[in-house]
Amino acid sequence: MFLLDDRALLALLQEDLPHGDLTSRALGIGPAPGRLRMAARDPMVLAGVEEAARIFALLGARAEIAAPSGAERAPGAPILAVEGPAEALFAGWKVAQTLMEWASGLATSAGALVRAAAEGAPGTVVACTRKTVPGTRALSFKAVTAGGATLHRTGLSDTVLLFPEHSPFAAGDLRAQLARLRAACPEKRLVVEVTSLAAAEAAAEGGADVIQLEKFPPEAVAETVRALEGRPVRIAAAGGIHPGNAAAYAAAGAQVLVTSAPYQAPPRDVAVTLEPA
Repeated sequence: MFLLDDRALLALLQEDLPHGDLTSRALGIGPAPGRLRMAARDPMVLAGVEEAARIFALLGARAEIAAPSGAERAPGAPILAVEGPAEALFAGWKVAQTLMEWASGLATSAGALVRAAAEGAPGTVVACTRKTVPGTRALSFKAVTAGGATLHRTGLSDTVLLFPEHSPFAAGDLRAQLARLRAACPEKRLVVEVTSLAAAEAAAEGGADVIQLEKFPPEAVAETVRALEGRPVRIAAAGGIHPGNAAAYAAAGAQVLVTSAPYQAPPRDVAVTLEPA
């Protein structure tokens, strides 16, 4: 499981205590030994646990992980135990807690989507987009994959996705544009986004590998799947997909559900206890 690097974590700490912890310093409690425990208050799929532990390590405390990112936790289940000087515990407390609560919200939402999709059709893939909160992409991607989803595309550099908006700028018809893309990127699958059944049929005729149906209701997805039966294409559904309708989209025949829904998920609550050692 990948981690945010130390530079990113130190930036989070710098944001919260640019000149140290005034309260702990004024009380003179910095060197006092203490213990901090984090546990689930809500049911959740964990994410960001390794980053939380590393935050405390960077501050000079010792952190022990009870459950890693991707683990499901019931209320009261332990997540992280930390020992060290009070100044380190107080400095890392809210940064680590907030990071883990937010990331676990995304992971929990992604997990709900994955379960719903499997109820509609086992093997359906949930792929999360790159429409993350700006500046949070690395942790967002870690969180949704911890929940069992995969990534739709991490950025413009890693996939070929032809939008309807591309076509007016490019020479030739759709078939010619797809041929040009295949010649330029022979190792990549060609994904074409469409907004109608007619466009989906044209993309299949033109040689698309994946046809992405933008904002099709489930019944229109099912109609498109029937129309393209026997063609060597995969069908992805995108736009407005969430845990409440994922099963319907999967049952309609979409093999991939493309969604941004987890990025709007509320945080999951992490309980913290802090006491002298």
